[in-house]
Amino acid sequence: MASAEIHDLYDSILILDFGSQYSHLITRRCRELGVYCEMLPCTQKMADLSWKPKGIILSGSPYSVYAEDAPHVDPAVFEAGVPVMGICYGLQEMALTHGGKVEAHTHREYGFARITVEKTGNAGADALFAGIDIPEEGMTVWMSHGDQVASLPPHFLTVAHTPTSPWTAIAHESKPFYGVQFHPEVTHSKQGKLVIGSFVNNICGVKPGWSMESFIPKEIARIREICGDKGQVIGAVSGGVDSTVAAKIMHEAIGDRFHAIMVDNGVLRKDEAKKVKKMLTDDLGVNLTVVDASDLFLGRLKGVEDPEKKRKIIGNTFIEVFEEEAAKIEKACAEDKSKGPIEWLLQGTLYPDVIESISFKGPSATIKTHHNVGGLLEDMKLKLIEPLRELFKDEVRALGRLLNIPAHLVGRHPFPGPGLAIRILGEVTREQVQILQHADDIYIEEIRAAGLYDQISQAFAALLPVRAVGVQGDARTYDQVIALRAVSTEDFMTADWFEFPAGVLKKISSRITNEVRGINRVTYDITSKPPGTVEWL
Repeated sequence: MASAEIHDLYDSILILDFGSQYSHLITRRCRELGVYCEMLPCTQKMADLSWKPKGIILSGSPYSVYAEDAPHVDPAVFEAGVPVMGICYGLQEMALTHGGKVEAHTHREYGFARITVEKTGNAGADALFAGIDIPEEGMTVWMSHGDQVASLPPHFLTVAHTPTSPWTAIAHESKPFYGVQFHPEVTHSKQGKLVIGSFVNNICGVKPGWSMESFIPKEIARIREICGDKGQVIGAVSGGVDSTVAAKIMHEAIGDRFHAIMVDNGVLRKDEAKKVKKMLTDDLGVNLTVVDASDLFLGRLKGVEDPEKKRKIIGNTFIEVFEEEAAKIEKACAEDKSKGPIEWLLQGTLYPDVIESISFKGPSATIKTHHNVGGLLEDMKLKLIEPLRELFKDEVRALGRLLNIPAHLVGRHPFPGPGLAIRILGEVTREQVQILQHADDIYIEEIRAAGLYDQISQAFAALLPVRAVGVQGDARTYDQVIALRAVSTEDFMTADWFEFPAGVLKKISSRITNEVRGINRVTYDITSKPPGTVEWL
């Protein structure tokens, strides 16, 4: 849904991002409260904004507000006639803008703290914490700052403090401007969501209305209006949550005028192409074409060990195969006078992708090429249609459930675009793929059987480029090693390794070494992110 259209349907909060690692969590908390919000860089000029927010939130930042290269908000933010809340750096920016002073402090605050909320007697200033049942010992919050307000700006009141931070929360005496030094958006701030809710619901007056139940009919109506009576849409599907939900909502909107294409690249999970075809065509009614290009992909991967080269080969070959199939569909549509031309390309872009692309700091440092294939069909001159563009992953899953997509698919773990090619450390051959497919299938099967799958954010097996000595039966073996990986995370920015019951790992190891030829040893990866990444390559 395009930005201008969605703001016509929902009251919205504007979040201005100063580059904090927590900025996206502000958006998440607002969405969880049933409030639609949109994040833009802190450099956004209010005069260029095409919609009127009900309130504005200023994020934290790694910068010092008094530094020469510090980012600053458009002063018009405070003249927009709407409530404004600053978080951490956002509070300091508000204080500095209104004549206060900010400086480095000898006592930095990182981690948990207890704040004492003060009653000012000014109803407007007290509104941020009004109605929140604050424990007698104080509110537990999460701090992350070395700078702090050194002198309060004129006409601002002290709303909360800690022993070392006298202005942990401030508010203007007559205008709806509020600032908090702590981070209410992180789960460590026990009542942080209530503070955000107090601002967006009570102070800004936004009534909760954002939900997937309300999103579906509005998005379907929008797609129908865009595509008209004959417009055709094509799109790639992988069988993952995002592409499946996007395909289903397109089918609900325009039926068989949506043409889904699945490219079997030879490095999918065991029987993946068959399972996806059955699920999408038989169960969900989606018009799907499956292209078996496994020989082509595996041929081009022969002898390649470098992970970045693997990604490029798979990405470029995918585009080539997809374009060829799209051309066939386009030709068939042109020959059928009852059908219109293919005008649109479906992409399963999610809101985190949008946030990353417009971040004040720019896209984060490249650790590896993104797993998903992007930049498709630039020279085909198709217009993009992105029904999931405003949604987070949990919202996509909720949308999938409402669209009657099977639960086992809606809750499916992420799978990288280059597939098993980046989980085979070394050369990718058909034999290596089959070994890993078998081991991974056993692993996931046993996780599901133990009732642990939904507790894990991502689990997979990797095939290592080493051999180990083993004993199987009365014979000595010299075979390959499987590494198992399972992590728990909220946002994949950080992740902890999952603590399996020993009995589950024992059974998985036993089955893999007994059932998968060529494997005689299984290891479990207990590296968190950071320092590791979730995937091995």
